[in-house]
Amino acid sequence: MFGWMMWTLPTAVFFICIALMLVAMTLWELRSPTALRKGFLPISTTRGDRLFIGLLIAAYINLTFLGMGEHFMDWLSLDDEPSVWISFIFSLLVLGLVIRKG
Repeated sequence: MFGWMMWTLPTAVFFICIALMLVAMTLWELRSPTALRKGFLPISTTRGDRLFIGLLIAAYINLTFLGMGEHFMDWLSLDDEPSVWISFIFSLLVLGLVIRKG
């Protein structure tokens, strides 16, 4: 069924983390309904809004990192492309920042 996709460990971990976040946020929302608040984002948002915005940013970070892999090899004189775990960790940190402070 998923034979057309390139399932690697980082890809699986990324999608599992997204699924776990969605389940956790749903349970949190049921237990404690959210209210609008204003953070560093230019709009008032709820937890779900910040999660969605953060997931979009995380996806763009990972796609940019994948697209720039060969350039990183040239700029940093690397033998291989840098590990996608770097972008995964960075995107999780940015996601956490957006959810917490956004």
